[in-house]
Amino acid sequence: MREHIWHAKKVREVLDHWGVDPQQGLDSETARTRLAEWGPNLLQAKAKASPLEQFVRQFTDFIVLVLIGAALLSGPLLGEWTDAIAILAIVFLNATLGFIQEYRAERALEALKELTAPMATVLRQGETTTIPAKEVVPGDIILLETGSLVPADARLIEAHNLRTNESSLTGESTPVEKVANETLDEQTPLGDRRNMVHSSTVVVYGKGRAVVTATGMNTELGKIAGMLQEIGEEQTPLQQELDRVGKLLVYGCLTIVAVVFGLGLIHQEPPLEMFLVAISLAVAAIPEGLPAVVTIALALGVQRMVKRNALVRRLPSVETLGAATVICADKTGTLTENKMTVRQVVTANHNIYVTGEGYMPEGRFEVDSGPLSVDHCDLQLVLKIGALCNNAELKAPSSGGDWTVRGDPTEAALLVSAAKAHISLSALEHDYPFVEEIPFDARRKRMTIVRAVSDDQNAPPDVNCQALSKGRRVAFVKGAPDLVLELCTHIYVDGKVERLSDRKRQQLLETNSQLAGQALRLLAMAYRPLDSDGPYTAENIERDLIFAGMQAMIDPPRSEAKAAVDKCKRAGIEVVMITGDHRNTAVAIARELGLYKEGDLALTGADLDKIGDSELEQIIERVRVYARVSPEHKLRIVRAWKARGHIVAMTGDGVNDAPALKESDIGIAMGITGTDVSKESSDMILADDNFASIVAAIEEGRAIFDNIRRFIHYLLSCNIGEVMTLFVSSLIPGFPLPLLPIQILWINLATDSVPALALGVEPAEPGIMERPPRPARETIITRGIASVMGFQGLLIGLLTLGAFAIEYYLVGGGVERARVMAFSATIFAQNLHAFNCRSQRHSLLRLGPFSNPWLVVAFLLVVISEMAIIYLPFFQPVFATMPLSLQDWGIVIGLGSIPLIVMEAVKLLRAWREKRRC
Repeated sequence: MREHIWHAKKVREVLDHWGVDPQQGLDSETARTRLAEWGPNLLQAKAKASPLEQFVRQFTDFIVLVLIGAALLSGPLLGEWTDAIAILAIVFLNATLGFIQEYRAERALEALKELTAPMATVLRQGETTTIPAKEVVPGDIILLETGSLVPADARLIEAHNLRTNESSLTGESTPVEKVANETLDEQTPLGDRRNMVHSSTVVVYGKGRAVVTATGMNTELGKIAGMLQEIGEEQTPLQQELDRVGKLLVYGCLTIVAVVFGLGLIHQEPPLEMFLVAISLAVAAIPEGLPAVVTIALALGVQRMVKRNALVRRLPSVETLGAATVICADKTGTLTENKMTVRQVVTANHNIYVTGEGYMPEGRFEVDSGPLSVDHCDLQLVLKIGALCNNAELKAPSSGGDWTVRGDPTEAALLVSAAKAHISLSALEHDYPFVEEIPFDARRKRMTIVRAVSDDQNAPPDVNCQALSKGRRVAFVKGAPDLVLELCTHIYVDGKVERLSDRKRQQLLETNSQLAGQALRLLAMAYRPLDSDGPYTAENIERDLIFAGMQAMIDPPRSEAKAAVDKCKRAGIEVVMITGDHRNTAVAIARELGLYKEGDLALTGADLDKIGDSELEQIIERVRVYARVSPEHKLRIVRAWKARGHIVAMTGDGVNDAPALKESDIGIAMGITGTDVSKESSDMILADDNFASIVAAIEEGRAIFDNIRRFIHYLLSCNIGEVMTLFVSSLIPGFPLPLLPIQILWINLATDSVPALALGVEPAEPGIMERPPRPARETIITRGIASVMGFQGLLIGLLTLGAFAIEYYLVGGGVERARVMAFSATIFAQNLHAFNCRSQRHSLLRLGPFSNPWLVVAFLLVVISEMAIIYLPFFQPVFATMPLSLQDWGIVIGLGSIPLIVMEAVKLLRAWREKRRC
C-alpha cells in the first residue's frame, strides 16, 4: 500500500494493514521488529564533506590559483616578498570566509532533525505510555491533545474537536479542522487531507487518536529533507561573473605580456631584464586586490543591512538581492500579519467597519455615515456573544512586548474585536459563568456555550428584552452564517427582538455571500434564553434562536507591505504571492496589495499538476497568485522563473518553504516566525519579518553592485594603463623602458589598495530604486564599460609615456629621471581617476567632490606615500627615484589631470544632450 494514499483508505483498512488493535496498540515485540525494519523516526542527512575537504575546496577557483601563482612569482623571482605575503594572506582570508559560509549552510538538515517531537504518547499493549519520538513506528496508536507536537504522519481514528496548525508545512494561515470518519479522494492536496495529521505540526485544540502511517524520511517532512539533499549549491551571479572576468583578464594579460616580452627580444633588449619586466607586468595586471575589495565591500554592505533588519548569511547574496527581478513572497506572515482580524460587523441594520491591526485591542467602529458609538446595543450584543462563545485567551504584553493569544486565532480575533469596544473580558466571564459547552463539529458547523447570568448583577442590557431574571441561563451560538440562520426565528434590531422575516433572512445571506467573495471569513452570532437547567443537547437548545449579527475577519496585509510592493514595481521587480491558503483568500489579499489586477492569472496546486514544466514556463510571467501549493509546486515555480532568465528571491517561514528557499537565487527567511529549517536554508533572514525590509535590502544590494562595478572599473582601467605603457613603448624601436619592475609593482599596490576600498563605500546614487534591475545576463563589464575602460587606460598609458618622453627627449634629464616622471604621472593620474569612477552617469560636480570622504583620505594617503618614495633617501635607491622640481610637478599634475578633465567633459556633454531631449 503506497504511503501517499492513506487518506483515501477507511480507518478499518489502515488498522488491518498495520495489524493493530486501536484499543490495545502494538505489543513490545512487534514494535521492536518494526523499529529494526523501518529504522528510527529521524530525518537522515546525506554524507557530507569533512571540514578539511570543505576548506581545501576553497582554493580550487581559477582566479585563486592564478593569485597563488602570482605570489610565487613575486617572491622567489622578483624578491617582492611583501607583495607575495599580502597576496597569500588575501587568498587565505577569502578561503576562510568561504569555508565558514559553507559550513553554516550544511546545518539546514540538522535543524530539520530538531523539529521532530522529542517525546510521544502512544498506546502499547493496552497502556498509555510516553516514549522517545525516534522509537515511534508505523502502526503505533498515538494520542493527541492540545499543545501536542505530532511525532509522525498518521491516519486519524478519533477526532474530538481536533484542530492542528499546519502553517509551517502547508502555508495555510488558519488551524485545520480534523475529522476521522471521512475517506478522501487519492488526489486530495496535502493541505486538504483532513483525516491525516503530519509530523511536526501542532495540535491547537481538541483531542484525538491516530495510527502512524509513516515515520522518518517517509513523512511529508522527510520528503522535504530529501528534496533539500537533492538541491545543489549554485554560484551567485556575482561569483559566476567574477570567475568569468578573472579568466578573461588573466588570459588577456598573459597574451599581452608574452607580446611585450617577444617585442623586447626583437628589439634586442636584455632577455633577463625583459623577463623580469614581463613577470612584473603580469603580477601588476592581475588585480590581486579584487577578492579582498569585493569581500570588504560585501561585508560593509552586510553591516548596513543589519541596521535595516536584514541579516545576510552568505556575503555574495548581498549583491544577488540587488539583481533580483522577481520576489516569490509567501502570504502568511510575510505579506500578511498572520493574525486573524475582524474587519466588519454586520447587524440587522448596519454594516460596521472595524479598524486596527493584529491582536492589539485598539480600533474604531465606523459606518458609512461616520463613527459608531461602541455602546450601540446591537454592536455590543454581537461582540459579547463572540467573546462568550469562545475558548481562546487574549494576553496583555509584558515588558513592552506585543499582545498575544492562546488558542484558535479565529476565536482570538473575536476577543480582540470585543476588547476594541471596551468590553472587559474578565468582567464578562464573571457576569456570565460557564455552564456547559456543545463543541464545534464538522457536521453542525457551529459551537454553543451555555452560560448563567450571575446572581450579583442586574440583567445585562443586551438581553433585557427577554426580561431575564437573576440566575437565568442563556445559550450563545456561533457558526457558519447559512446554518445558524436556518435555526433562527427572531432577530435583534435596535435593542428589540423581532420576528425574522424571509426577506431579511435572504438579505443577510446575500451579505454573507458578498463578504465571503471578498475572502472574508464570516461567523454568525445568535443566542437563546433557556427556561430549564438542562440537560443540554444540540437538538434541544440550538433552535428558535435570536440572530444577533455576523463578524467578518481575515488575516490582513501588513500596513507597510503595500508601500513596499509599490516600491518594487517602480524598481522593475515583479512580486508573486505563493501560499498554501485558499485561492479566493489569496486573490483578495493580492488585490488589496496591488499585486493582482484584471487579466492576471491565479493558479492552485491542482492547476499546476495538470500542466507540464514547459507550459508553466510559457505562462509564468502572467501568474501573480499561487494557492494551495505544496513544496514540490514551489520548486517548480522557482525553476520556471529561473528558466525564463530571472533572478529569483523567495521568501518563506515554514518547513515547506525550505527547498524553494535553497533552490532560489536568494532565499529570504523570516527571523521571528521562521522555522530553523527555513533560516538555515536561506541566504538572508529578516529580523523583523517585514516585507518592507526586503526593499531596503534590495536598495543596499544595488548600491553594493554599483560599488563593485566601480572599483573593478577603476582597477582594470588602471591596469590597462600600465599594460598599455609598456606595450606601446615596446612597439617603438629604441624607446627605453619607461618603468622598472619595482615601480610597476608599487603602482599596482597603490592603486589596488586604498582608492579601490574607498570606492567600495561610495554612497548610493540618486534614484537607484527608480531604475529597473540590470538584465539577468548583463555582465559586470559591459561592452560600453569595456570601451570606456579601454579609452581611459589608453589615455593613462599615453600620458605616462608623454611624461617620460618630455623629460627624456625634450628636457634631456636622462632615463632615470624620465622614469620618475612617468612613475609620478601614472600614480597621480590613477589617483585622480578614482574620482572619475564614482559614477558613470553623474558629474563629480553634481555628486560633490567631498561627498565620499573616504576617497579624499585615500587620495591624500597615496600622494603622501608617493612623495615619501621620491623625497626620502631611504626609498630612493629601492625605487630608483630622485627629487622632482616644481616645473616637473607642473608637468606631472597637468598630464595626470587629463583623464579627469576629459571624462568630466564627456559627462557634462551627455547630461546636456539628455536635458535637450527632455
